[in-house]
Amino acid sequence: MKHIIIAITGASGGLYALRLLRALLTEGHHAHVIVSKFGRYVLHDETLLPSGGALRIQLTRLYGEDIMNGELTEYKIGDLAAPIASGSVIVDGMTVIPCSMKSLSAITHGTSSTLIERAADVTLKEARPLILVPRETPLNRIHLRNMLAVSEAGAHIVPAMPAFYQKPKTFDDIADFIAGRVLNLLGIEQKLFAPWRAEENESVEDEGRQNAR
Repeated sequence: MKHIIIAITGASGGLYALRLLRALLTEGHHAHVIVSKFGRYVLHDETLLPSGGALRIQLTRLYGEDIMNGELTEYKIGDLAAPIASGSVIVDGMTVIPCSMKSLSAITHGTSSTLIERAADVTLKEARPLILVPRETPLNRIHLRNMLAVSEAGAHIVPAMPAFYQKPKTFDDIADFIAGRVLNLLGIEQKLFAPWRAEENESVEDEGRQNAR
């Protein structure tokens, strides 16, 4: 079991977070979740997830009982006394998904005024993986400078730019691509989509083995 902090801010793209949570919990990991006020609003607006109530119960209703394989702990965004606000509490990484430009700026400049910002600051100072998934377009120079600065501080930037070589058929498939890339950076094997030309590579390997006989 890995302990991963999942922060959900008010940028569009809450589905990315839900699919990541589904993957983590189904595989038996522990998700430490912080949702901002506008993160909850956007989740409700874009995915029809109820705006109140326990997130674990809502995810179970949405994705089934396999969610119960893992653990989920929710924290209030203003709870700076939460365990994950301290570097002495060991976690395996953190992602802000989706990451608003406001949160990106605050994390870049180390303001630590909310639990999301403080947990991200702790993740950087303890040299643990921090993955930011910004969702904004177009990007202005301030956004780009902030991304460069936080990248230089040690964060990974994973823009919400899904690929299409996996031939997605649903919005969930599209979101799974980003969730899978985040899992890889957290050191967790992703099973959400096939790697680039995986089937083609397997066919070439099978042909090579047959020719070697």
